[in-house]
Amino acid sequence: MIRFEQVSVRYEGTDSPTLSGVDLTVPEGELVLLVGPSGVGKSTLLGAVSGLVPHFTGGVLTGRVTVGGRDTRTHKPRELADLVGTVGQDPLAHFVTDTVEDELAYGMESLGLAPEVMRRRVEETLDLLGLAELRDRPIATLSGGQQQRVAIGSVLTPHPEVLVLDEPTSALDPAAAEEVLAVLQRLVHDLGTTVLMAEHRLERVVQYADQVVLLPSLGAAPVMGAPADIMAVSPVRPPVAELGLLAGWDPLPLSVRDARRRASGLRDRLASVRPPAMPASAGTGAGRVGTAAAGGGPVGAAAGGPAGAPVGAAPAPARGAVHRGPLARLLGRGSAAPARDAVADPVTRVDGLGVRRGRVEALRRVSLTLAPGETVALMGRNGAGKSTLLAALVGMIEPTSGTVLVGGLAPSRTHPREMVRRVGLVPQEPRDLLYADTVAAECAAADSDAGAGAGSCRALVSELLPGVPDDIHPRDLSEGQRLALALAVVLTARPPLLLLDEPTRGLDYAAKARLVGVLRGLAEEGHAIVLATHDVELAAEVAHRVVILADGEVVADGPTGQVVVSSPAFAPQTAKVLAPQEWLTVTQVRTALEGTA
Repeated sequence: MIRFEQVSVRYEGTDSPTLSGVDLTVPEGELVLLVGPSGVGKSTLLGAVSGLVPHFTGGVLTGRVTVGGRDTRTHKPRELADLVGTVGQDPLAHFVTDTVEDELAYGMESLGLAPEVMRRRVEETLDLLGLAELRDRPIATLSGGQQQRVAIGSVLTPHPEVLVLDEPTSALDPAAAEEVLAVLQRLVHDLGTTVLMAEHRLERVVQYADQVVLLPSLGAAPVMGAPADIMAVSPVRPPVAELGLLAGWDPLPLSVRDARRRASGLRDRLASVRPPAMPASAGTGAGRVGTAAAGGGPVGAAAGGPAGAPVGAAPAPARGAVHRGPLARLLGRGSAAPARDAVADPVTRVDGLGVRRGRVEALRRVSLTLAPGETVALMGRNGAGKSTLLAALVGMIEPTSGTVLVGGLAPSRTHPREMVRRVGLVPQEPRDLLYADTVAAECAAADSDAGAGAGSCRALVSELLPGVPDDIHPRDLSEGQRLALALAVVLTARPPLLLLDEPTRGLDYAAKARLVGVLRGLAEEGHAIVLATHDVELAAEVAHRVVILADGEVVADGPTGQVVVSSPAFAPQTAKVLAPQEWLTVTQVRTALEGTA
C-alpha cells in the first residue's frame, strides 16, 4: 500500500539529510508503528506519505514514494485526500471549522459525499470516539485531549484507505487512548485500513503493532521487523520491554499480560526486598482528600524538618543525575529560596475553588496545598479540569468561588510582572510562549522579562537542549526541543512554583529521563512543581503526590504509590506486572536486583 524507494529528504540550510536511503514497504491492512529518538525524522517520513513533504514543508525529496499506486511527487496533498487521512502532532493546526460536528463533516463535504452518508458517518464517529456529548461544543473550548479525539475523528469520517498519525495518543488520558487504539484496530482488522503511526508512548501502542519501523538516528536507514525483535535493539522501548531485558525474558513481552505470565520468578527474587519509599516531601500528608478539609495550616514543617526540604527523596536514575549540579549552578542555587524576592507565605493554597467557563462548571470545590520542594502530578480524564486548575494558579482565570494564593498573593488580581517571579507555566503548546524569530531572541526577551543577567536563559537552554544554535527559529525545533526551550524561558525567572501542562508530549524516553532529572533537581532546591499529565510513567518517576480530578472535583489525593497502584487506569506498567508488590519503576527494580546480587 505504501512504498518508499530509496527516499532521501534534505531541508534548506541543513548540512545533512533528515532521511536517507529509506527503502521499505508498508503492507495493506496492517498497523505499522514508527519509532525512534526525538528529531530523527519520523514526522518527515510521515509527511512524505501524505505529500506534505515536500509540497508544503519545502526541502528536496529524492527517490519515490507511492501510496495506493499514486506517486506523491506528482500528486499534491489535496489529490491524495480521498486516499490518505493525516493527523499531525498539533491538533489545533488541523481544524477548519468552529464546532465538533462541523469539523467531523468537513472532510466528507470537501469530497462531495451525499448528505445522508455524511450524517451517518458523523454519528458513527461520535459514538466510536466518545464525542457525542461534545457534538455542539466550540472546538476552542475543548481540552487538549478532546481536541485530539476530534482531529482523529475528522480523518476517520471520509473512510480513507491509509491513516497517517503523528503522536495520536499524546494528549489522551489512558482510557481515551485505549478507545482510540481499539478503533484503529477495528479499522485495520475489519476494513483493511492501513495505519502508519509515530508514537513516543510505546507502552500504549507497541502491543497493537503488526510491524515496527525503527529510525535509529538522523539520516540512518530504517530497520523494519516484528515488534519484539525491534524492541530488543531499539534505543527507545516501553517499561515492560525494559523490565523484560532486565529479567532476561526472551522474547521480550510487549504487553502487561505477557509480562505477568513470566514474572513469577522475578517476583520471587524481589519478595525479600522492600520497595524503596516514594519521595516524601514536606507537603505530603493526610487531610487533603475531598474538599474543604484540605485547608490546613502550614505543611512545610509537617515532616519534622525545615519548610520546603523534601524528606526521603528517592534517588534519581543514573541517566538523569548529571542534570542536578549544572542546572542548580545555572539557576544560582544555594540561596534561601528559588526566587530572588522573599514571599509572605511559601505554601500554595487553593481553598474551595470553583471555576465556571460559560455553561461548563470546570472546577468545583477544589482544595489543596502545595509546599516548597513538593512535586504533585495532577491526573484525570480529558476535560476533568487539570488545565483549568493550572490556569487559576497562574492567574489566567479568575475564580468563580473560593480562593487561590500563590506566595501570599491572589494570582488573578496581581500584575503579571509581579507573578512571573512567583509562578511559571509551561502550557500544553510550548510555542504559545515562543514568539521571537530565533532561540537567541527568545532568550534575550526572557532575560529582560525576568530581570535576569544577560545570558541566563541561554545557559539554561544549553543545559537542557545541547547543540541548538542561536539562529534557529523555534518553529523549526521538534516538539521536545520546543518544550525544553519554553522550560528554560520560564525557569529564567526562577519561580518558586512551576506548572507544566502535559510536559512529555513529543518526548522520547531519553528526553523524558533528562526532564525527570531536571524536575528532581528543582524540587530538591525548593521549587514546588505541579504536572498536569496523562503520563503515568512520569508520575511514578517524579511525583510525591498524585491528585486525581474527575468532572472538576478532587476524587483522590495522596502519596503516589498509594494512589496509582490502586488504580487500574493510572498504574504504571511495572506496578501492573509485579502486583501485589508495590514496585513503580524499572529503576527501582534494577536498583533492588543490583543490591541483592
